[in-house]
Amino acid sequence: MEPQEPHDPRSTVHAAHRHNPYAYLMDGPQLDALLTRLGRRRAASVRRNRAVSPERAPREVYPRPAMAFVVMDPTAGPWVPNEDAVLGTVTVGEGGSAFLPYAAAKAAGHRRLGRNYGEAVLVDPHLCGSENFRYGHSAQVRGVIVGASGQRPDQDLYEAGALATDLIAAIAELHLAWEERVGPGEWFTPDGLPPARRPATPGA
Repeated sequence: MEPQEPHDPRSTVHAAHRHNPYAYLMDGPQLDALLTRLGRRRAASVRRNRAVSPERAPREVYPRPAMAFVVMDPTAGPWVPNEDAVLGTVTVGEGGSAFLPYAAAKAAGHRRLGRNYGEAVLVDPHLCGSENFRYGHSAQVRGVIVGASGQRPDQDLYEAGALATDLIAAIAELHLAWEERVGPGEWFTPDGLPPARRPATPGA
């Protein structure tokens, strides 16, 4: 596993999965622990970018100590409604949960459009429509969509991309260890056996 980031007790990180598409690699509490660890890395970034002097800030000084992230499930098909395609959420800092609706709106907009929702807000408002969120950005890294909120748009975009990148790296590391442990096979299941068949739906 990747090294732990030093934990600052002033930062509060909460993370929870909505569902777990990687049950062959880890159970629900382990996925929550992974999301929490990734959230602590983002909390460290927020602290660092709030404390930096303006002339040395690569993305300007962050205005707030709190953020929220919504991670979409990259294994969910396009027919799955957005609210059911949420892999998990992460909040950073006291009050971070207040930004969750905005992060969710960005992530859902990105999944619907197949591109950064903030771009549509700025140049293609005909794609947005009534009651949609008026701000971006959202990030997509190798199929993983993350919406983030709490900082300025470009700062949200950077942090969303960083969280997605870290998640992809963690899943890849766990997957490689699983492959080496179970050897060859046909199914992404904990024991390498095919998934249990569900009962047929009447009338299907």
